[in-house]
Amino acid sequence: MSFAQRTMFCGDARPEHAGSEVVLNGWAHRIRDLGGLFFVDLRDRSGLVQLFFDPNRFPNLQEIRPETCLSVRGRLERRSPETVNPKIPTGEVEVLVDAYEVLGPAKPLPFPLSDEEQMASVNEELRIKHRYLDLRRPSMLRRLQIRASAVRRIRSYLDARGFLEVETPIITKSTPEGARDYLVPYRLEPGKFYALPQSPQQYKQLLMVAGVERYYQIAKCFRDESQRSDRQPEFTQLDLEMSFVVQEDILRLMEDLTRTLVNGLIDEFGLDKRPVGPFQRLSYDEAMRLYGCDKPDLRFGLPIFDVTDELRGCCFGVFRSAIEAGGRIRGLRYPGGARLSRKEVGQLEEFAKTFGAKGLATLGVVPPQTPDATPAGELAVRGSIAKFFTEPELRAILSASQAEPDDLLCFVADQYAAGNNVLYRLRNEIGDRCGLRDRRVLEFCWVLDFPLVEWDEETGRWSPTHHPFTSPKIEDLGFLETDPAKVRADCYDIVCNGVEWASGSIRIHRPDVQTRVFSLLGIDEATQRERFGHMLEAFQYGAPPHGGIAPGIDRLIMFLTDDENIREVIAFPKVGNGYDPLMDAPSGIDPQQWEEIGLRLANPG
Repeated sequence: MSFAQRTMFCGDARPEHAGSEVVLNGWAHRIRDLGGLFFVDLRDRSGLVQLFFDPNRFPNLQEIRPETCLSVRGRLERRSPETVNPKIPTGEVEVLVDAYEVLGPAKPLPFPLSDEEQMASVNEELRIKHRYLDLRRPSMLRRLQIRASAVRRIRSYLDARGFLEVETPIITKSTPEGARDYLVPYRLEPGKFYALPQSPQQYKQLLMVAGVERYYQIAKCFRDESQRSDRQPEFTQLDLEMSFVVQEDILRLMEDLTRTLVNGLIDEFGLDKRPVGPFQRLSYDEAMRLYGCDKPDLRFGLPIFDVTDELRGCCFGVFRSAIEAGGRIRGLRYPGGARLSRKEVGQLEEFAKTFGAKGLATLGVVPPQTPDATPAGELAVRGSIAKFFTEPELRAILSASQAEPDDLLCFVADQYAAGNNVLYRLRNEIGDRCGLRDRRVLEFCWVLDFPLVEWDEETGRWSPTHHPFTSPKIEDLGFLETDPAKVRADCYDIVCNGVEWASGSIRIHRPDVQTRVFSLLGIDEATQRERFGHMLEAFQYGAPPHGGIAPGIDRLIMFLTDDENIREVIAFPKVGNGYDPLMDAPSGIDPQQWEEIGLRLANPG
């Protein structure tokens, strides 16, 4: 058989096609040699279908190994009732092969593509080194399909609302925005460098000055920072900017886009997710007070409770000392935790200490008739610290925590920021242990009114909470020089299930305000002109009020596919330290290239 154009995709074969002659192309997904019977599941991007080869007609079937690329011609027939495979859409039919051609032989595989369970134990770096094989798996192809559909839907939504897609440069000026830049040597003038953009932030603001008014881009961004499960050195985001808007305009548009996009993808791909409803809204201060972080997981309750005022005069020395030192007594309710063993409570305490807790005090909530329990109104408590509290104090604790029978109340006595660092992690741990973080739920929320700046103890100066182009709230401008900690930013984040998905703000469009913010951040006038002179000058030519947001495409797909690592949803990702095992990059360059860029290694060894 000479190679012929296929007449049907493997996944499209159905009983109504029985009796027809077909030509199929694809890969040998699974092979079953049963002596006188030889079956191959042929796979292409649409799915797979079973092939039957008569060994008496084809003496060289041993050449068909897993992942051999084949073209086959044959007759599509119904399977007998006892051989139907209900697990696949093509399970009622098979192809009786008349002829085949090996289009690409396959050597032994580095890992078994046909067994998803075995793939779970395959070394990740090995998978990425052979990513062209890994991507053949239907589960990996499905991720790419969801991603492609997401981008199509985003473009359709924004195009229909008057947005213009504009590409911005990939090689640009180095203006660090919080992470390290990737630098590109400029060959024509040794010692000068381009940088890869951490985001198109400045370009999209300049597009607003240019009168584009509504811009978007599916933007590739680059950050030279430590790798984590939800970060890559290069990543993709939807970059969006609008002129003549206030914060509420962007919140409404982005919430509607998100719900339209996510619910559409859930329907299209039959994802096991509940439809996304209206977003909750929290201020930054509320998020920190109730959940200990600005990325709260709202799939479950269990807010942090605060009993500092109620216990200000208590006899428990640890709590009293913390309060006298300006700290807070805050805690969490662990449903059913009163039934934990002492060993299990000890493990919970060790978990808290991992994140800086000095200790973890606990009280078990039990019915009032429980032996050896301390009465506290309609309930009682049990624990080594119960004896230090009066009954009114215990009642106040139970009221503040909204305690129920069998709860374990976990207390952290520390400064507010240190306590938050422990409590938000402990809350998520309790949520996991109690099965409250339902993967079927995508709980989006807005976090608003961040502080404009935060004090950096290491550098001894103010640093931007988001970036230096974020506008202070107009009513707080008077505090910019006198009390910067009071200044709130006109910015907003979208959080989903405890993960930041998007960050945005109303931007500064007045050069005098931008200069004041730069000065607050310790950027002197000379540096302002050198790094940001193009922005300050542009703002002097009728710059409109504008703002935008940038949600991550990669993280969105992670939410939808329940992947815990961002590498699973990127076609060709990097592994730890930004290494690409497929291309063996980064790699060295030859002496001529060093000479061309006018550089040399400081320590060649």
